[in-house]
Amino acid sequence: MHSTTANDAPLKGVKVIEMGALIAGPYAASVLAQFGAEVIKIETPGDGDPLRNWRKLHDGTSLWWYVQSRNKKSITLNLKSPAAQEIVRELVKDADIVIENFRPGTLEGWGLGWEQLSAINPALVMVRVSGYGQTGPYHKRPGFAAIAESMGGLRNLVGYPDRPPVRMGVSIGDTLASLYGVIGALLAMHHVKVNRGSGQFIDVALYEAVFGVMESLLPEYAEFGELRERTGSSLPGISPSNTYPCRDGRYVIIAGNGDSIFKRLMHAIGRADLAEDPRMARNEGRVAHNALIDGAIAGWTSANELDHVLAVLEAADVPSSRVYDAKDIYEDPHYRARGMIERHTLPDGAPIDVPGVVPKLSATPGKTEWLGPRLGEHTDEVLSKLGFDAERIAALRRDGVV
Repeated sequence: MHSTTANDAPLKGVKVIEMGALIAGPYAASVLAQFGAEVIKIETPGDGDPLRNWRKLHDGTSLWWYVQSRNKKSITLNLKSPAAQEIVRELVKDADIVIENFRPGTLEGWGLGWEQLSAINPALVMVRVSGYGQTGPYHKRPGFAAIAESMGGLRNLVGYPDRPPVRMGVSIGDTLASLYGVIGALLAMHHVKVNRGSGQFIDVALYEAVFGVMESLLPEYAEFGELRERTGSSLPGISPSNTYPCRDGRYVIIAGNGDSIFKRLMHAIGRADLAEDPRMARNEGRVAHNALIDGAIAGWTSANELDHVLAVLEAADVPSSRVYDAKDIYEDPHYRARGMIERHTLPDGAPIDVPGVVPKLSATPGKTEWLGPRLGEHTDEVLSKLGFDAERIAALRRDGVV
């Protein structure tokens, strides 16, 4: 596999200033950092990003922090201080991208909003992530992923119809907003650098990031009055695609919803009658008889152990999978072969395995240069590059600015 260097990183020379905390804004900056951008993360003195203390900790620091903040430089600034605000303005002068996820109006109150920063650097691209966007009647409300997933239509579809909606196991609303932020930043930067256009800001609302991936949810309602509801483990309107029990108490996911795949699946489970039934030749016919098909598949899987089920389906070229947990992922040879589990070292020398970089570029792939930094680890370095001498930096520290 090609090994990227500082000279061939695709975002080499791109400077990113990150202001914000937790997931949505910082994860967007993390993606850019993994592909060579210099990301300067601004944190509050003393406490830093709350993510440093979320979930499982190693020696007082979150493992999540080490992963999400890889390749970033951490500086501390008290953004309520006029002196710190001036430092931000200095940093922005030659920055390409600013990423922030404060509640709308917060940066403007500090003199660091879009109008102020773009006046300093007309080529600047600013990614603004918030719960509801920078405009609209809800824009001043606080917003988190859980709320966005509800308003965006996702939560109503997750779970079983006879039970309350449930959350996905990760903060998918934040992650979707992050990825839209990255896409927007790269589009806007292309416009500046290739089209010779001016800078602009990208307004990413968490709920809109969720709504943007809701497939045909809205047009089905607008055209037919159809309200898509929770369907448990099945895929509505697509047959067969479901989760089926095996004899050993484990489960298998089977997606046999292609016309030719369905025939192979039915032959594999000994139901040639269904494979050749003309009613089942197309998806619409199978949907009409979904209960019959699911019953046939579940009857077969229930009589066999998971490993046997997977072997038979692989031989028949039918898409299928066990339901992976972290242990399954950790032991899977395909993950290893594709470099999706990387080993690094924590500050105390302990080894740690972290997810690999996505996506994979053939000539200039991303890379983990270092794990999430100590709070303020790069403050002196960054300020020195702005022309601050040691005495001035010490004074800022005494005054609580950094």
